[in-house]
Amino acid sequence: EKVIEEARKAIDWKAGDGKKGLSLVIIGHVDAGKSTLMGRLTYELGQMEEKKRRENERESTKAGKGSFMWAWEMDALGEERDRGVTIDINQSTLNLPNTNLTILDAPGHRDFVPNMISGASQADAALLVVDATTGEFEAGFAGGGQSREHVLLVRSLGVGTIVVAVNKLDMVNYSQARYEEICSTLKPFLVQSGFSPSKTVFVPVAGMAGVNLVDKDTEGSQDLRKWWKGQTLVDALDSLQPPGRPIEAPLRFPISNVFKGGGTSTLASGIGVSGRLASGVVQVGEKLRILPGDETAIVRTIEFEDSSVPWAAAGSNVTLYLSNVDPVNLNIGSVLCPQNDVVPLASSFIAQVIVFDIQVPITSGTSVELFHHSRDTPASVSKLLATLDRNTGNIIKTNPRYGNLSHDQIIFLLLTSTLQGVNEEYIRENSIDASWRNALGSFK
Repeated sequence: EKVIEEARKAIDWKAGDGKKGLSLVIIGHVDAGKSTLMGRLTYELGQMEEKKRRENERESTKAGKGSFMWAWEMDALGEERDRGVTIDINQSTLNLPNTNLTILDAPGHRDFVPNMISGASQADAALLVVDATTGEFEAGFAGGGQSREHVLLVRSLGVGTIVVAVNKLDMVNYSQARYEEICSTLKPFLVQSGFSPSKTVFVPVAGMAGVNLVDKDTEGSQDLRKWWKGQTLVDALDSLQPPGRPIEAPLRFPISNVFKGGGTSTLASGIGVSGRLASGVVQVGEKLRILPGDETAIVRTIEFEDSSVPWAAAGSNVTLYLSNVDPVNLNIGSVLCPQNDVVPLASSFIAQVIVFDIQVPITSGTSVELFHHSRDTPASVSKLLATLDRNTGNIIKTNPRYGNLSHDQIIFLLLTSTLQGVNEEYIRENSIDASWRNALGSFK
């Protein structure tokens, strides 16, 4: 109870002198300039040492990749620097006037979409970076472009707030017409994807040149200032509001990464697991259950923003160092929870789904890949239960033969990887909530 009260005070940042905490995933098509933008923003905020900037500039130039000097602040892996693309989720922290912002720089290349999903599952909000260069925005937004796919993925993973940075405007001479063309194309798509206009912000920037990132009046900003009187990127990010934090709910900690110790604390040894607390509070010394499975582990150390802390609450991106556990029992996608309040396990469930960009209609027997937090597992559609009106949410048809793009669907999903030896008819009869039975009737 005492820890929960402390967590409640920490989250109520307006009542004290603290800052609000928020996690932001950076998304967009490959080569939109995401890592370059964030590297330059880090420098403009004074959170990159001049020595480090010169080192990045020297090393990138030596490698024949001088234009990647800012991106190298975010892309530290050798393979990322060799290929010139982000591969894994890179996590860092930006301290804004009113916000401690945890940055999750996601890969834009379609080969690394699973890594992007892992980052998005840990985020409160998204920063969509689009390339204003003629032809490049169209490539990222057209069918198969990662800008479109990333928007749909982050919304389906629960992110409800988005900032759109229209980047590389210096490449089109800070054209107001080009900026407005991109905005007019994206706005209806974002609404269709489920983002409320009140939680969508557009900002014109030039990441490489550092224009409209922190200060309105900088070298090279004169052409933009002729028509843009709005906020900078930092202003937009600093005004984001964190969602409600379910700190009084049972602890749920989906594991996003597993590694051997090597943190900043002398106690940070053994096996480390990182991720975002979905709910509840975790404390040092607490004994937790690992699901799926019957194993347990003890929390030896908690690291938050490179500091050792005694506890962490819902919404925090942390690393837990565990003891009394065999690493073989820790997997990406596993969930840590209290021993006396474990996560209910299911091999089937009813889901309401939004249908996007499908080539063939959804029918009974359709195979799908299910992503939840950092876990992905194969599943199949056992039956389509109802078709919903996308605007009102009302049921307009029960037991449809197929699902298409124009309506949302209620479907019954079977997790095919966990159904061995399970009686399917028993599942169908016993896993349906009474309210659904009343609305849908029997679907046996």
